[in-house]
Amino acid sequence: MTALPLVLGAEVKQAKADQAAIVALESTIITHGMPWPRNLETARQVEQAVRDAGAVPATIAVIEGQLHVGLDADKLEALAAMKNAAKLSRADMAACIATGGTGATTVAATMIGAHLAGIEVFATGGIGGVHRGAELSFDISADLRELAKTPVTVVGAGAKAILDLPKTLEVLETLGVPVIAFGQDGFPAFWARESGLQAPLRMDSATDIAAAARMRSEMGVEGGQLVANPIPAEAEIPLAEISSVIEQALSAAQSAGIGGKAVTPFLLQHIFEATQGRSLEANIALVLNNARLGAEIARALRAISRS
Repeated sequence: MTALPLVLGAEVKQAKADQAAIVALESTIITHGMPWPRNLETARQVEQAVRDAGAVPATIAVIEGQLHVGLDADKLEALAAMKNAAKLSRADMAACIATGGTGATTVAATMIGAHLAGIEVFATGGIGGVHRGAELSFDISADLRELAKTPVTVVGAGAKAILDLPKTLEVLETLGVPVIAFGQDGFPAFWARESGLQAPLRMDSATDIAAAARMRSEMGVEGGQLVANPIPAEAEIPLAEISSVIEQALSAAQSAGIGGKAVTPFLLQHIFEATQGRSLEANIALVLNNARLGAEIARALRAISRS
């Protein structure tokens, strides 16, 4: 039987030996979410935000058939500069590893990688979900099913606002995924702090979130939980302002016949251009905010384990 080619970065390996808090980070935000060299700058900032909050960052990617959990400086830069990295989810992650490929991990794939490495917390920008018009296209992100299967706490600014947020929440409820708004009652909408939708759960501390994760584990309940952490107020683009831009982007994607994995990068690029880069600045602010909260939750989980 072939052993899984799992490679822990030096910082992650030491953190596991020390039983320190670790936060997983995805890599599609680097390869498919931001332009060079801003993607590399942001990846470094996010990793540093995790460190500054008292945890160790573990950026996950598949590189030449090996699942890397934690990238050194050279590997991170090479990935950021790469133009043809695959975008990996549950369906194609194993095939990429088995055939010696290189790819960046989506939310679903990062959750799988984190769980394989024994990491309980993952910070990202926002999760995928039910795309608008999914009643005809059946376009629903694998992220939702992964949250129902894999025991990782995912911290994001809700689901991406380009999605059908009411349907996304309905699917998460059907799948039994806890959706926890942090510090507010409303479900955030990525660039906007409020979506107009009530979150199923609210918690105001990292300790409570960690306790909920540990209780699910003790009960033997499958899956993880989504922590919806609103973008900092000073960085948000209110929903009333961003909604018309999103509608224009969706119309452009439909006219261009864009589908599948290409939809989200296309929409994000269109919105970036329409907002003259403001959406990217907001994206960076919310990712950094999520990294800090992810580190707090990871530290709280370690404290529970030691008690």
